[in-house]
Amino acid sequence: MYLTKTPQFIRNMFPNFTWKVPVAEKRLFLTFDDGPIPEVTPWVLNQLAAYRAKATFFCVGDNIRKHPDVFRKVKDGGHSIGNHTFNHLNGWITENIPFFHNVRHGASLTNSVLFRPPYGRLKPKQAQFLQRHYRIIMWDVLSGDFDARITPEQCLQNVLQNAEPGSIIVFHDSLKAIDRLKYALPRVLEHFTALGYQFEALNEKEMHQTERVRQTA
Repeated sequence: MYLTKTPQFIRNMFPNFTWKVPVAEKRLFLTFDDGPIPEVTPWVLNQLAAYRAKATFFCVGDNIRKHPDVFRKVKDGGHSIGNHTFNHLNGWITENIPFFHNVRHGASLTNSVLFRPPYGRLKPKQAQFLQRHYRIIMWDVLSGDFDARITPEQCLQNVLQNAEPGSIIVFHDSLKAIDRLKYALPRVLEHFTALGYQFEALNEKEMHQTERVRQTA
């Protein structure tokens, strides 16, 4: 089970995580997990380029190792890079020290302090340690493109009905998600562009702004 819109009470439980970006303008933050994948990621890059959209790719280190050319295309496109561990480890079922080493290995390949835990799962002690070294990026809108039980149309509606200015939206540039992704992503880009939104990548400046807002809230 998963929630397509992260409730405020969950965000309040983990205030040091970034769930959304405080903005006054029509700006959205698309993120893509699990790549780079040769069969999917270049297609995503083409879709983004068609709308002059930027995004953030939370990459699995082992996929970077296997597909360096695809990873290079992501960087050359002007998109932000985040760390998604080296082996897509689930923090809930992984011992802390091996998990930290895996995160560090992923960070060495992504060269990024942005970190998203696979499945959004961290033990409290993992979160406490990692947030000293990384900015933990979660989300407030989950497309559900990874879920074979939902239709492509439902995947699209999960985003259209829940995204608002500053939303961090999760898609996956993975083979598992490809059918729903190929239906939903172009329509999301078209819909929100027509409404005057810009799609931007997460960066250190945005994260510092988020931190200041949390401290003054």
